[in-house]
Amino acid sequence: GKIIGIDLGTTNSCVAVMEGSEPTVIENDEGKRTTPSIIGFLENGERKVGDAAKRQAITNHENTIQSIKRFMGRRYQEVESEISEVSYNIVKGDNDTVRVDIHGRKYTPQELSAIILQKLKKVAEDHIGSEVSEAVITVPAYFNDSQRQATKEAGEIAGLTVKRILNEPTSASLAYGLDKKNQDLKVAVFDLGGGTFDISLLELGDGVFEVQERMKDAAEKAKVELSSSSETEINLPYITAVEGTPKHLVQKLSRSKFEQLIDDLVEKTLEPCKKALSDAGWSNSDINEVILVGGSTRIPIIQQKVEEFFNKKPSKGVNPDEVVAIGAAIQGGIMSGDVDEDIVLVDVTPLSLGIETMGGVMTTLISANSSIPKRETQTFTTAADNQTSVEIHVLQGERPMAQNNRTIGRFHLEGIPPAPRGTPQIEVTFDLDANGILNVSAKDKGTGKEQSIRIEASTGLSQEEIDKMKKEAEQHAEEDKKQKERVEKFNNADSLVFQTEKQLNEFGDKIPEDKKEPIQNALNELKQAKENEDEEKVDKAMEELNSAWQAASQDIYNAQQQQGGGEEAAGAEGGGEQAQSGEEQGDVQDVEYEEVNEEDKNKDNQ
Repeated sequence: GKIIGIDLGTTNSCVAVMEGSEPTVIENDEGKRTTPSIIGFLENGERKVGDAAKRQAITNHENTIQSIKRFMGRRYQEVESEISEVSYNIVKGDNDTVRVDIHGRKYTPQELSAIILQKLKKVAEDHIGSEVSEAVITVPAYFNDSQRQATKEAGEIAGLTVKRILNEPTSASLAYGLDKKNQDLKVAVFDLGGGTFDISLLELGDGVFEVQERMKDAAEKAKVELSSSSETEINLPYITAVEGTPKHLVQKLSRSKFEQLIDDLVEKTLEPCKKALSDAGWSNSDINEVILVGGSTRIPIIQQKVEEFFNKKPSKGVNPDEVVAIGAAIQGGIMSGDVDEDIVLVDVTPLSLGIETMGGVMTTLISANSSIPKRETQTFTTAADNQTSVEIHVLQGERPMAQNNRTIGRFHLEGIPPAPRGTPQIEVTFDLDANGILNVSAKDKGTGKEQSIRIEASTGLSQEEIDKMKKEAEQHAEEDKKQKERVEKFNNADSLVFQTEKQLNEFGDKIPEDKKEPIQNALNELKQAKENEDEEKVDKAMEELNSAWQAASQDIYNAQQQQGGGEEAAGAEGGGEQAQSGEEQGDVQDVEYEEVNEEDKNKDNQ
């Protein structure tokens, strides 16, 4: 079947498909080529999507969802400041997730985006005349891992297999790039949409797209909702409430006044353009093509300023509202074999990825602006003697300290044989696929034990939850998640009891009584707490057991040395100083950075 291309926008969305060698934008049931990304929930349980939802927005603003894209894959604490900007009711779900409360039912942003995707799927099916089950969906270049994952999940909930998550600027240049694939070009993609601004620089040559640099203008979440009507009348219902009474604004506006109003906003979009050029080491005269994306780029003053800045007329020929969906349809065509395969997309990752190492530092494995897919491996070691488990704390961001970057996942590698610190060799591999979704694995070279995580960041949903949402039973999924966390906690306690008993049997006679007693006491407490399924006591007992071991570890270490562990320790390149970063991490300390495996690096770059 055909793979459709979907531009899932903040304000409007668009769907396209390849018909022969031509991408076609599909009109919706009202004959429009774009569909507002709006959903209205009526009192009687009925749902309106798109233009119909937009029409009822004024009278039903509280249950009308707009700009849901802003909340995709984000945590509640990240979006608190934006909650006041929307008319609907955002509440905090479990684990700091974002939920939208509509008539008492709490929806995830994924489910709401899925309603828009379902509408576009239906529009495409009516046009094609058969069922559509696969799509390429676009996202902004700066979307992080959890935002991409959430977009994929929205597709799944809508009944679409998402074949590729494509960056919007890459998609736009694909729409323009088809007939130009035999020359080397430097392209600037200027994207001013209904709520965001992006500038991306791309290099095209031989059918290969290299994304050079992308900027998100974070300071200016340009709340630009500019449509053709802006030139005559602005209609802002419910712009504010005075003593509980909503006030509406209806304002006539001339073009010159309008241009004066948006002047500083237009200027603000040029700053990131300057920065992107300097980051890429280009000057504006290097740019061969300027592509405009987003409805707001139809505003004459914006076209004029962009032309002045780049000293080049922006390419016309593809409608700015449709260019992203068209590129996605072309990518869909390439993937389904309907389009000539000469085009290779080399996308890049917008943010660095790495893990937390000793002292709370972020060690980067894949740096920002690396081409993807990409695979990197480094070897780490333990930070404490007899450490039997390490926590792999996966981070995304550019700051040196782990705490200032975004946690996108954590997992433990358990069952490391007790050894002096610096001895175990733990190989950590980051594998970033073409959708920008990350797999991280850690392997103990000594035992061959491996543990891995596919980052469905903490805002992501498990496959289970997605399936359940399809069946509208979200509350169970949440319970499952709690249950799972609880089970994991008791499993950890279980393995700690096991390890402790094992080590007591092995080295118990080498530990002085005054140090052995606290271990024994904490062990008994932990067993008791585990039996009573008392989570708090389990946490407390694990902590106590850990510090009791800490106190005795020197004695065990000496005992191991006598048993012949000595040569091993001498042969390993000793690690650095011991440091424990998180107090709450139980028996898990930071892995400590040791060496990079060069062979693996070379393999990656082939």
